[in-house]
Amino acid sequence: MFQILKARLHQGYRTFPFPEKQPPMAPRYAGRPKILPGSCKGDCAACVGICPTGALSRGAGNRPVIDLGRCIFCRACEEACAEKLISFTQEFSMAANSKEALVIADEKFRQAEAMGNELRRLFGRSLKLRQVSAGGCNACEADTNVLGTPNFALARFGIQFVASPRHADGLLITGPVSQNMKLALQKTYEALPSPSIVIAVGACAVSGGLFKGNSEVNNGAAGIVPVDLFVPGCPPHPWTILEGILRFMGRL
Repeated sequence: MFQILKARLHQGYRTFPFPEKQPPMAPRYAGRPKILPGSCKGDCAACVGICPTGALSRGAGNRPVIDLGRCIFCRACEEACAEKLISFTQEFSMAANSKEALVIADEKFRQAEAMGNELRRLFGRSLKLRQVSAGGCNACEADTNVLGTPNFALARFGIQFVASPRHADGLLITGPVSQNMKLALQKTYEALPSPSIVIAVGACAVSGGLFKGNSEVNNGAAGIVPVDLFVPGCPPHPWTILEGILRFMGRL
């Protein structure tokens, strides 16, 4: 017992004091991109052509437009842009209330707004979620599971994952919703008590990601169940997931 206490004292306090402090991100981390002022030369569409998911398009003034819901943050467009108009920042706050809000055409971003007053009264201090992996690769699931470790300590915010949808306040969905998981997702949603919320985490759950357009997937969760919060990324960083949920709960 003495050795255990000694080891615990040596380890110290491991939980990062978020949101009081902003967590440091690794130098290689590709966070929320921004489109810098300027214009593309001629009919250049290098960024559009190199994007593996079709997240890039050209908007007004032949400027690039990025759909974060489809982006996998590979940074290929940043490297391909000769005019250096695309820049991936260290900003991890990327959750939004709609897919439309995930489309970036400049340096501005419309962050997620808190749920309505009645939902905040019910879920603002305690939120139980049932996680559904709807055909995902397990990357988003892994970063969701990490939230339970001491560094993130999800439970300190009153947020917990539960085993049954009947005990949950909402769903947290990952994966592109494969045809094999479509009915399971529908039944899980129907088993939730009312009112409830739905959170789509990761590019696959938001838009289908790399699998968008494939006959074996449903291009994300929104076509199957109503989604209240979209968290982009491939996979999203654990801080991105946590920050988005807290912002939606009205805790930020």
